[in-house]
Amino acid sequence: MPRAVRKQNRELARLLGELRRAERSQHAAVWGSVADRLERPRHQVTPVNVGHLERLARAEETVVVPGKLLSEGPLTKRLTVAAFSYSVAARAKIRAAGGAALSLEELLKSRPDGAGVRLLA
Repeated sequence: MPRAVRKQNRELARLLGELRRAERSQHAAVWGSVADRLERPRHQVTPVNVGHLERLARAEETVVVPGKLLSEGPLTKRLTVAAFSYSVAARAKIRAAGGAALSLEELLKSRPDGAGVRLLA
């Protein structure tokens, strides 16, 4: 029987529990997918750059980045972005473009059913 891998980061472990509860109670598969990606070992998670959001997301869209968001590249679209962690410059670029940088917990509380949330990883 495989051994369950436990995260050492208590904040991450608590967030994973909240995501799994929301997935079950709201029947929102997006939160289960976010939890699956956050449970991966750190070396298997590729950070996402702001430039990727510029290319892949539409204006006024709500996007989830399961991991860290870095600041490489320009951002001109107004987006609502939720990520586990941000670089300081990435958060500044999102706000300068008129968007909002949220934590995953904040987005989970505002949209527990996952409606209108797009996962970019």
